[in-house]
Amino acid sequence: MSEEILMNITPMETRVAVVENGVLQEVHIERTQSRGLVGNIYKGRVVRVLPGMQAAFVDIGLERAAFIHIGELQVPEGRQIDSISGLLHDGQALVVQVTKDPIGSKGARLTTYFSMPSRYLVHMPSSGHIGVSLKIEDESERDRLKELVGRCLAAEGLQHFGGFIIRTAAEGVTEDDMKADILYLYRLWQ
Repeated sequence: MSEEILMNITPMETRVAVVENGVLQEVHIERTQSRGLVGNIYKGRVVRVLPGMQAAFVDIGLERAAFIHIGELQVPEGRQIDSISGLLHDGQALVVQVTKDPIGSKGARLTTYFSMPSRYLVHMPSSGHIGVSLKIEDESERDRLKELVGRCLAAEGLQHFGGFIIRTAAEGVTEDDMKADILYLYRLWQ
C-alpha cells in the first residue's frame, strides 16, 4: 500500500491531502484568517440552560455562545440525571472542548469528554480503557503496545491518568519513545 501526504502552503491557507494507492482519503484546509477551533479547550460560563432540548449555551469567548448537549456532559459516577438542569445552571463555570467549529449562525459544538492527540497516543482523561488503532492488524504488536503503555504508566506512577488510544504511528515504537509521549500528554493535561 502506498500512502502520500501532499501539502500546499500559501500565506492565505494551508492544504493537506492524504492519498492512499492513488485515491484521495482525506483533505484538510486551514485558512489563516479563520483557523479552526476543533480540539481547543476552554473554561467557559453557562449562559442559558434549555431543559426542553436537554442542552445549554456556553460562553467561551467567541461571537456566539457555543452549544453542548446533555449526551456530551460527563455525569459523576453513580449519579442518575433526568434533566440537564440537574447538572448545569446559569453562570456555572465549565471546562469544555470544541468538537465542531461554528458555522453560519450556529455556535461551536462542545463536549466534556476530552481527547488530546500526540504522536503515538490519544489521551482520554475520562476513560480508563487502552485501545489500539484498527490499522495495526498484527495481534502480537497490538498486545505488545497495550502492555508497553501499561508498563510506562506504572513506571511513572500514572496508572490512574486516564485512557488511551494507541495510534497507527506507534507501530514498532520503543519504550523510551512511548514514555516520552505519555509524559508529554501528562504535562499538557496538567
